[in-house]
Amino acid sequence: MATIPDPAPGEGPVRPVSVSLHEGTIAALKARTGKRGMSAYVEALIQRQLERERLRELVEDAESEHGPVDRTAVEAKRALLRGDATGSADAA
Repeated sequence: MATIPDPAPGEGPVRPVSVSLHEGTIAALKARTGKRGMSAYVEALIQRQLERERLRELVEDAESEHGPVDRTAVEAKRALLRGDATGSADAA
């Protein structure tokens, strides 16, 4: 019998969970989202953090296989993405 895989982040039914937060965090969250937007906001934050962690794992895997990233090339690509005219084309 085939097993059904766990849903990916952002998929599957919604269900309540209990988390503990500092009062100041709750107040800031309510001020930003209102009472009704808190769950969607927290869901988006958690999904973003999971994506960042997965990306970090992919980078670590690639670096272990291919060696460290050339930081000069990364900065040149960032300059291109920002539209920075001082970014060197030959470093890209």
